[in-house]
Order: sequence, then structure tokens, then C-alpha cells
Amino acid sequence: MGNSYFRFKQFTVQQAGSAMKVCTDACVQGAFTAAFIKQEPRILDIGAGTGLLSLMLAQQSHAVIDALELDGSAFRQAEENFKASPWHSRLHALHQDVQTYAPPAPYPFIITNPPFYENDLKGPDSRRNAAMHATTLDYTALLNAIRRLLTPDGRYSVLLPYEGFQRFREMAEAAGYILQELLDVRQRPGYGFFRSIGIFGRGGETHVRELTIQGAGVQYTPEFTALLKDYYLYL
Repeated sequence: MGNSYFRFKQFTVQQAGSAMKVCTDACVQGAFTAAFIKQEPRILDIGAGTGLLSLMLAQQSHAVIDALELDGSAFRQAEENFKASPWHSRLHALHQDVQTYAPPAPYPFIITNPPFYENDLKGPDSRRNAAMHATTLDYTALLNAIRRLLTPDGRYSVLLPYEGFQRFREMAEAAGYILQELLDVRQRPGYGFFRSIGIFGRGGETHVRELTIQGAGVQYTPEFTALLKDYYLYL
């Protein structure tokens, strides 16, 4: 699934460029989060890229989804992907910065796959830096945006590298949000966790799960296949 196309059973998501390739961990976030979507009428996708997460949630809900993307190329590709999908009437791509975005009302659910590697060294590719480093939206700014745009009883889903997630969780809990659902992801048995996906809200307790993507060889594990089978054409 790290290839150039993510093939939904009903249509194909095109890619906008090397910095926005669909990756396996984003697919896992979309499928994991969709299982916890209730009857929210509206969802906000922060940093939507080419629209994968919005499309996955649209497939499993009746929500109207607003997808914010700052990069022009990714935004245009998201628009095209939304128009080609069976859920085009409920999907809105918005070429806007979340820090200045002012919707008419807050959202009951937010999903975000934000910039990675907040304090790591950057490479020479500026577009990849923007996609993989917190150059335009660090964890503090992201959390402030979520607090501003979320309803008081709303929830949000975040995907981050394992170590970065620990820092973000501390910040979120200091702001009054409890980690309600946690999925720690490893690539293969015996490897350490490399991604964490969390759903936060006000109150509740933490439910912890683990997922291993590949078993022996390059075969996907039964757990991974079960999670993604409703989305990926060839599982």
C-alpha cells in the first residue's frame, strides 16, 4: 500500500507527488478511526493531503467532511479525488491554513495526520520537509487549533511517530483531553512500535491495542487484513 495508488473497492485515489504518497500508517489511521465514528454530522480533516482519510471516513459515515490542505498541489488532487468518489456531495476540499480557518461552527470530530518529526533534522526537499516535519504546524499550534475548532464534547484522532505521540499525549492531557483509544503500530514481530494512533476526548478511560502490519516474509497479518479489507481492493 505504499505504492502510487490506493485502490478503494469503488474507485482509485490518485497521487499528487512524492511528498504526499499514500502510506500504510495513514490507511491504518483511517480504518481504525472509522470504527469509532458515531453519528457525527460534520468532520474536519486537518492536513488532508490528497484526501485519503476524508474518503475513508466518508465511506463509513454519513458526515459532511471539510478537508483542509495548505499545499496547492495536494489540495487540487484532493479536489479531483473527491469529485471522482461516490461521496462527492459530502466532501469539501479547502485550500486553507488551519491556524486562520474560521468555520461557522465547531466540529464534533477532527482527524489529522499532522507533520512528523517536530525536532528532527530536515532534508533539502522543502515540500517533503513541510509534509514530514512540523515546519508550519508544531504540536502546540496543532493542539491550539483543535481546541478552537472542536465542540466542547468533541473527539479527535491523531497519527504521530511513537515517540512524538508520547509528547503530544502529555500536552493533550494537560489541556484536559483524555486518550480514549490507542493503537500502537509495529512493522513486523520483534520490532519496536513506530507509529501511534490516538482518539482523544473529554473524560473516559484509555483502551490500548497493538497492531503488527506484516508477519512472515512480506505477508500482511490477519489483524491488518481484517482492519483494511473494507477499503483496499486486493486484500
